[in-house]
Amino acid sequence: MTKHLPAPTLRAEEADAPRRPGWWRDAVIYQVYPRSFADADGDGMGDLAGVRSRLPYLRDLGVDAVWLSPFYASPQADAGYDVSDYRVVDPMFGDLADAEGLIADAHALGLRVIVDLVPNHASDQHTWFRQALREGPGSPLRGRFHFRPGRGGSGELPPNDWESIFGGPAWTRTADPDGTPGEWYLHLFAPEQPDFNWDSPAVADEFRSVLRFWLDLGADGFRIDVAHGMVKAAGLPDIGVHDQIRLLGNDVLPFFDQDGVHEIYRDWRRILDEYGTDPETRRIAVAEAWTPTVERTANYLRRDELHQAFNFQYLGTPWDAAALRAAVDASLDSMRPVGAATTWVLSNHDVVRHLTRLGRGDDEQDLRRARAATLLMLALPGSAYLYQGEELGLPEVLDLPDAARQDPAFHRARGTEAEGQEGLRDGCRVPLPWSGSAAPYGFGPVEGGPSWLPQPAEWAKLGVEAQTGDHGSTLELYRAALSARRGHPALGAGEAVEWLEAPEGVLCFRRARVDGVFACTVNTTSAPVTLPAPGRMLLPYPGRGDRGRGRGRAAGRHDRLVGLLTWRQLPCGWLISPCRPE
Repeated sequence: MTKHLPAPTLRAEEADAPRRPGWWRDAVIYQVYPRSFADADGDGMGDLAGVRSRLPYLRDLGVDAVWLSPFYASPQADAGYDVSDYRVVDPMFGDLADAEGLIADAHALGLRVIVDLVPNHASDQHTWFRQALREGPGSPLRGRFHFRPGRGGSGELPPNDWESIFGGPAWTRTADPDGTPGEWYLHLFAPEQPDFNWDSPAVADEFRSVLRFWLDLGADGFRIDVAHGMVKAAGLPDIGVHDQIRLLGNDVLPFFDQDGVHEIYRDWRRILDEYGTDPETRRIAVAEAWTPTVERTANYLRRDELHQAFNFQYLGTPWDAAALRAAVDASLDSMRPVGAATTWVLSNHDVVRHLTRLGRGDDEQDLRRARAATLLMLALPGSAYLYQGEELGLPEVLDLPDAARQDPAFHRARGTEAEGQEGLRDGCRVPLPWSGSAAPYGFGPVEGGPSWLPQPAEWAKLGVEAQTGDHGSTLELYRAALSARRGHPALGAGEAVEWLEAPEGVLCFRRARVDGVFACTVNTTSAPVTLPAPGRMLLPYPGRGDRGRGRGRAAGRHDRLVGLLTWRQLPCGWLISPCRPE
């Protein structure tokens, strides 16, 4: 099928629309999962020294900021999301000097650093919680968590019917100091992660102090874990009949997305603004907020609240042109009224890597589709988040042995109806391959050294060293695309796209400014589509297996080419394709 795209015309209102200031509005932010990024001391666990050593790689990749998953003191019941001390670096990752050095090194390389903050829950080894258990009912420390008497004749039943996100009840019964059964405490995640009670002034005061601690050390912002979960509905009401709560769901629930969270974020915004309001140096906060709708997500981004929120509705959109277009429109439309930049994300440490999630089990086609999805994401207006290893084309590891798995959701769900439902997060957390032909592929300093999760043998060919300089590799595609995104005036920040006519299953849109015009075309079908490409290829980028084909063609077959093209009438556009002839 052939369709001719209309020649673009530059609308005055588009061309003259001013870019709103703020470094985060078009930033590409790279998530580092420290235990799986780089291991400097050879113990099989990634660390901050390893991250520091690889910061030049991230600069050269072309990202603007690094988001570090938790590295605080923790018993590691949930990979560091169970924090026992928010001002101490866990020894497995290094010490506070390593964190300060990492931030300083990143700044010297032109990278900003966003640290993870976990305010919904702590570790059961947190000083407050341990003291609350020791002191028993009536302890003032119990007011900082959700302790409740049980139901039933002798309190043997949980206080309500809430379930843990990781499976099983969301309540665990304690023993009183004399050894008798006592009160229950709430944990929306693992039993080792008791939820804070944000009605307690002491909790609010503590996190104000934690924010200032890391801001004083130079952090450029915070990613707020479970940002939608800190406030619970009054009285902790029952849910009633309900399917197993999913980690990444968007159900309406009495413990998620309560309106009271917004007062917390107004308070935090005032603290962030104490550190300056210059748009190019401003400290920011990013919400991990799973909400029922993108409109609810926008509530977190009102002008006196947070700066960004992850766009999980987009992440969950299938590889379908109509669904993608609807998600893009809904995302942009919902952010416009609050003046916030839209974010785009395909993978993170909690979901199946998008190469596997969007794929169909054909390695070559799945890689093409993943590349196309990334280039589509980078072409959209706003900020983009990358997850470590996606630039290498890493798939999800689906065959980890049970004995190696460490995700608490996997272990809690075994033997229940929810078995396997959310137990797959380890598969996206396997340590990265950097170099060499034998495990741990440069993740650690010694060939044959340990790795906290086993790496597939086929990852040797996906390492950074193997892909660097290979112009058909996924890594070089990311480098080229990020360079083009940074350099083209119509890419990055923005609030809208103009959809162009295209065949069914194909997305085509344009972004225009007075100093440049950009077009993006994506074929989401499994069949070739032929469309006119009105110009020459500015940055030819064949997919793997197609090296050298299609350079300088006046008309592009979207089943073969991945790259940039130049309009004859106006500066440039982007051609994206995951497919090739069957």
